[in-house]
Amino acid sequence: MTLEPVAATQMADDVAAPQDEAKKVVEETKEVIGQGGEAKVPDEAGPKAVEKSSSYREESNFLSDLKEFERKALTELRSKLEDAILGNSLFEKPEEKKKKTGKKEEEEEEEEGCDGEEAKQEGEKKEEEEGKCVEVDREIALWGVPLLPSKGAEETDVVLLKFLRAREFKVNDAFEMLKKTLRWRKEFGVDSALGEVFDPELNSAGYLDGTDREGHPVCYNVYGAFGDEGLYQKAFGSEENRNRFLRWRFQLMEQGIKKLDLKPGGVSSLLQINDLKNSPGPGKKELRITTQRAINLLQDNYPEFVARNIFINVPFWYYALNALVSPFLTQRTKSKFLVTRPGMATKTLLKYIPAEEIPVQYGGFKREKDFEFSSEDGSVSELTIKAGSTETIVLPIEETGNTLLWDLTVLGWEVNYKEEFVPSDEGSYTVIVQKGKKMAPSTGPIRNTFRNNEPGKVVLTIENVTTKKKRVLYRYKNKKCSSF
Repeated sequence: MTLEPVAATQMADDVAAPQDEAKKVVEETKEVIGQGGEAKVPDEAGPKAVEKSSSYREESNFLSDLKEFERKALTELRSKLEDAILGNSLFEKPEEKKKKTGKKEEEEEEEEGCDGEEAKQEGEKKEEEEGKCVEVDREIALWGVPLLPSKGAEETDVVLLKFLRAREFKVNDAFEMLKKTLRWRKEFGVDSALGEVFDPELNSAGYLDGTDREGHPVCYNVYGAFGDEGLYQKAFGSEENRNRFLRWRFQLMEQGIKKLDLKPGGVSSLLQINDLKNSPGPGKKELRITTQRAINLLQDNYPEFVARNIFINVPFWYYALNALVSPFLTQRTKSKFLVTRPGMATKTLLKYIPAEEIPVQYGGFKREKDFEFSSEDGSVSELTIKAGSTETIVLPIEETGNTLLWDLTVLGWEVNYKEEFVPSDEGSYTVIVQKGKKMAPSTGPIRNTFRNNEPGKVVLTIENVTTKKKRVLYRYKNKKCSSF
């Protein structure tokens, strides 16, 4: 894995501590990585610091947008796939094909020594018998998409392009990858895993929640959940548990794919958020090896299904391990990675996900089973407060008996904050909704309500006492009393 330019430049200064511990486990990690199809071992030793990676941008799946060599590769792959499906050889392993070819050559040599007409009749008879036994599966599909190109499904090209891009448009490599994926799904029983019921506690370690600014479903992987020893043992305590964990993880991936639109122009990939806060360190061998195995299998069998991989709340030991492992990943895989240090999670997520779609535990406004706000209530507003200055946010509440509801957060907080209701009638008294107080940096988003007995406004006052500007996000709505 590698770092985006912002984080990578800080690598050399930040990583001084746990290099030794990371080096102890890196050889095992290299061994696991080496088992995956994407990993490549460099000729020279890896760099001392993590290289800057190029930013990743999703390519178009419209045929008109493809380059000439890409269209040619897609046409070739279609042809290979069509022949393999109609020839019933798609699930044939390379060694079986070699054995079959050798046997056929032997038979041909034997036939040469026999009477020509007799051999011809016998050959025709064999072909007729084989034709009766072999039943071609024209309905074969992957992720609900028909794979037989002649069926004309537009989603087929989108799926094939994923395999081609994962193998740099090398047709034979992409075809082999596709065949291996189909065999693996069959052997592993991926489709049956969709209907399995797993330990509900695992839901705290991985879940789908909301979409990003471009419509990608967001998948959260919360490694800190395995800091609980009970859950750790349930997931990694035995070989059987580790295999169950893998099946659960692939079920989660399949559920995410079901939310995608695999047509040209549709959203065909996920955004992954990897939260390493309170994550067990590299000394937890079972977690490290199983996670790497899952990553390899996901990389080999779910090509181009992740638009970006964002790592948040990253501890220092990760940077040390990352610097050693990074050379073993492809540039395309590394270009999708973004790694941020603790304290930058909310700021980073806001670049890709709107505040109303970010879970409240990550500094956003999305709360579980919360029906107070909807897309019809308008978007989140933003305010920037200069260093050493004070700003107010005015929320009008004109009708008597209404209830005003609002969400507010300040990135990094460290401000003085108070809430007041100011009546429109100058003869009425101001009501203190929340006394002024200094907000700690770790403060989460605030939600509050106020029901008025007379027209007026709620005034939120934010005093920035730091030497840096502060970013404020807020939203509000008026609700009639009867709706509560």
